[in-house]
Amino acid sequence: MTTTTRLPFTLPRLGLGTAPLGGLFEEVGEEDAAATLKAAAAEGITYFDTAPRYGHGQAEERLGRLLGPAGITHPVISTKTGWLLRPRPDGSPGEVVTDWTERGIRESLESSLTRLGRDSVDILYLHDPDHYPDEIRRTAYPAVRRLREEGLIRAIGFGMNHSAPLAAYVAEFDVDVVLIAGRFSLLDHEALPTLLPLCAARGTAVVVGGVFNTGLLADPAPDAMYNYRPVPPAALARARRARELCAAYDVPLPAAALQFPYLHPAVTSVVVGCRSAAEVTANASAARFPVPDELWRHLAAEGFVPSEVLDTA
Repeated sequence: MTTTTRLPFTLPRLGLGTAPLGGLFEEVGEEDAAATLKAAAAEGITYFDTAPRYGHGQAEERLGRLLGPAGITHPVISTKTGWLLRPRPDGSPGEVVTDWTERGIRESLESSLTRLGRDSVDILYLHDPDHYPDEIRRTAYPAVRRLREEGLIRAIGFGMNHSAPLAAYVAEFDVDVVLIAGRFSLLDHEALPTLLPLCAARGTAVVVGGVFNTGLLADPAPDAMYNYRPVPPAALARARRARELCAAYDVPLPAAALQFPYLHPAVTSVVVGCRSAAEVTANASAARFPVPDELWRHLAAEGFVPSEVLDTA
């Protein structure tokens, strides 16, 4: 059960994150990108989260070109703003610079719409504004409100990796939706004490990304990444213990990891990054896999699931 939100539309429960399509960690070829989106269509996935910083515009550009041929005609799209792409004189990708002015916000969105081939997007997140509260207050938030009034976006959000500054923004501003990455997972409950109850009280929808903590909870191998860095031994041991508990119930660890955020009523959607058709199929299957209540209780007994989450589920 989810709480009522201020979103003016229904956000699908499972979305596709497109950072991998922009070459996060390794390049993804054009055929694989097209196959990824075709697999999303086959699984009924219609929500796509992107950003200019994903591959210096490549992820947005690929969505713009490949969604239609994949058969996805009415997607829900979120993108991000606050950073501008500055190419080198030869036209190759250059630096990414922050710009929270109204002119910068508008330039960012207009560039995104051009790459996406769209007249508007559903959600515009202010992207990683952790250290810019004054700029957000003076120019950026008023700018995105005007963009919403003009019909270029349908909802305003913040997309961040840390829950404390995100909660501060939710407390100060009227926010339709937030995207919190990596801070509400089987291994990390940072978002639970403040951000999630605040969003529930204010009617702010919560999208959770990073449910695998950069891959560790998808496959707890020694060479796995954990929050964008090589996995520490303690985190690897915890992930392997979670896998053991899941195996006792014949539940794949990725299924429990992907479905865990849904236990909190503030969570509306989970976004999972995919770089191949196989990953899309696997994640869609994980989202559907039956997870018995007894497993959640056993995971709670060992600290993977906060007991208060089970009380509200």
